[in-house]
Amino acid sequence: MPNDSNVAISPLGATANGQEVHLYTLTNANGLVAKVSTYGALLTEMHVPDRDGQLKDITLGFKDLKSYEAGHPYFGATIGRYGNRIAKGTFTLHGKSYTLATNNDANHLHGGLAGFDKKVWEARPLSTEYGSAVALTYTSIDGEEGYPGNLKVEVIYTLTEENELTIDYRAHTDADTVLNLTNHAYWNLAGEGSGAILDHELELMADFYTPVDDTLIPTGEIRSVQGTPLDFTTPTSIGSRMALMAGDPGGYDHNFVLRKSGEGLLEMAARVHEPKSGRVMEILTTEPGIQFYSGNFLDGTLTGKSGGNYEKRHGFCLETQHFPDSPNKPHFPSVLLRSGETYTQRTIHRFSAK
Repeated sequence: MPNDSNVAISPLGATANGQEVHLYTLTNANGLVAKVSTYGALLTEMHVPDRDGQLKDITLGFKDLKSYEAGHPYFGATIGRYGNRIAKGTFTLHGKSYTLATNNDANHLHGGLAGFDKKVWEARPLSTEYGSAVALTYTSIDGEEGYPGNLKVEVIYTLTEENELTIDYRAHTDADTVLNLTNHAYWNLAGEGSGAILDHELELMADFYTPVDDTLIPTGEIRSVQGTPLDFTTPTSIGSRMALMAGDPGGYDHNFVLRKSGEGLLEMAARVHEPKSGRVMEILTTEPGIQFYSGNFLDGTLTGKSGGNYEKRHGFCLETQHFPDSPNKPHFPSVLLRSGETYTQRTIHRFSAK
């Protein structure tokens, strides 16, 4: 069994309001490395070998805490209380209307103005039979960003000896609330800072998606991907039909309805292959949906870890989740967390090369 020596802890500095932030580095026997910050419970680095055994960091991010604090598009962040969008920043629960912060035009996005991605979490290293791990905890007080209930959240990152990064989520509340947690890592399997991700081959275990209006709120329809540019039911390069995804900025930013043989079962959701390096990332999840985002709003204004600027489509996201705007769409899978119940979710990123 690995011991805590497989988890290195180093200071990352202090936030603008003086909170100390630490970086937890997880390693396994195969040389893989994952780094997690207590600021935002962020995955800051993920080093994975290519087909020749050469390690590269494959997730976008910054070298220093100040850059994260200055604002960024959720690089590697733990998202809560609600990943993705809630229309007009409002929902009704048990007949009572709740008003949330609106931070995406008229809508609520990724937890609001100061979501979980901007909080400093408590952390402790763990030693498990599967690999080295870090457990991060945060308590969101009743009324934070407009949500009801005091919510206690735990997120555990584990780097296994099978070259898997497992993210386990657990939460409970003292009043009924809505909850949709996810991780917002941006991936580039050729290595962060290596350019566009258009040649990555993506397969999604999803025959349907949820169409959206022009503010990216689901219309409520569940539509087949067949015959559309959103059909990734067989491995397809991300860029092959990008030109068909019209609009400004265009590209993919869609929730896909995963094939599930039962609610809450851990099943394959996505597979990505980068041809030049041979790296493969498979994603398994207990969640009913996955948001595929092709880095449409990256615009070259942010300088990444390796010193280059992150341009449009230099990274992609695959966010396992419940569907956007579910609190206002009763026919979508429920995001209600009742007082006394425990929320659990597991997502696994499995790495290999061919």
